[in-house]
Amino acid sequence: MTEARIASLHVYPVKGCRGIAPASVTVATTGFAIDGIGDREWMVTDRAGRFLTQRELPRLALIETAVSDGALTLSVAHVPPLVIDRADGPLRDVVVWRSAVRGVDMGHKAADWLSAWLAADVRLVRFDRSDERMCNPEFAGDSGAHTFFADGYPILVIGDASLADLNGRLAARSLPALPMNRFRPNVVLQGLPPYAEDHLDTIVVGDVALRCVKPCVRCQVTTTDQDSAQVGLEPLRTLGEYRMSERMEGVTFGMNAVVIAGADSSLAAGASATVDYRF
Repeated sequence: MTEARIASLHVYPVKGCRGIAPASVTVATTGFAIDGIGDREWMVTDRAGRFLTQRELPRLALIETAVSDGALTLSVAHVPPLVIDRADGPLRDVVVWRSAVRGVDMGHKAADWLSAWLAADVRLVRFDRSDERMCNPEFAGDSGAHTFFADGYPILVIGDASLADLNGRLAARSLPALPMNRFRPNVVLQGLPPYAEDHLDTIVVGDVALRCVKPCVRCQVTTTDQDSAQVGLEPLRTLGEYRMSERMEGVTFGMNAVVIAGADSSLAAGASATVDYRF
């Protein structure tokens, strides 16, 4: 076992939009939550109900999210904010990757606000909590892990040393350093060697225990500047030279994790963590 530190925590209320870095989160089986609002509990879809992300709509990266008293606020520069404080609405069949689940449609006001900003005909849905979207048991095993609209697993863990190593490689090419927000983690670990998260089994902080279950295969979202929504070539071009996984059939950076203990507990940024390696 090795000691590490929780450098920061991140929650993304709306899939594809900007995240929040709170001082503490509530841990749930479905991931982290703030004020009762869960990670990726909302999602933007097309009219047919299929999920949309920064892959198709890079301008999602410019939408700020905030939560207060159970309400969600979306905002962008020079546009009146959108406040969503409703939990009811018609149920819709929606699709995220291979999962067909139900979402609660957030109405025309939300759809019109997002459609105007994104220049696309979209809807906003909230996960129907009476449903469960199970994680792939090939990796999650019998943990019972499930999630809202995250790609596949409730928590993504990245070590800050891994990003430092990548930025060192970019600097050797006279390319600028990239911020951690390119990779949209939920937990940033400090105090471990580069890519140590590849080999972690568990991360324990007090009553909370996370199990690392699957490397995260990275897509073009990592090439989208989260401050400008401009799309480039890095970091996938550089990562592809040393982080290509035949087993995962892609470039990996970070580890997906599930909650195995401590649901309903609080987790704070800055806390000490004990990590256990698989080998």
